[in-house]
Amino acid sequence: MKSEVGLWIDNRKAVIVTLTMPKDGIGLFQANLEKQVCFSEELSRDRRAYDLSDNKYSNYLNSFYGDVVEYIRDAEFIQIFGPGDAKLELEKRLKHEELSGSIVSIETIDKMTDRQIEAKVWQHFLS
Repeated sequence: MKSEVGLWIDNRKAVIVTLTMPKDGIGLFQANLEKQVCFSEELSRDRRAYDLSDNKYSNYLNSFYGDVVEYIRDAEFIQIFGPGDAKLELEKRLKHEELSGSIVSIETIDKMTDRQIEAKVWQHFLS
């Protein structure tokens, strides 16, 4: 079955649009990330608390990207867009999983509504 996936992703959320025949759909992944704790200069001497917070954040991101990869694993073509580095981190993860051959485009785009994301994916794959 031919399936095309477009997704907008940042470090907290991924909106995934799947175009398959006969069923099309939008999925939403939201990471339950706590904001990283910022420490004053005095507290930064004790790096243990900072390192624990950083490790927790990395574990959340690793799990989040893993969930996204599992959701799009069977896609024949993948379009990735969004602000920041999340799209590039996902690309690395897809390469590691040997799925990077499916990526048809990566683009930097700021915030979008779910409907705008869906329209962009439809426009990309159907034009």
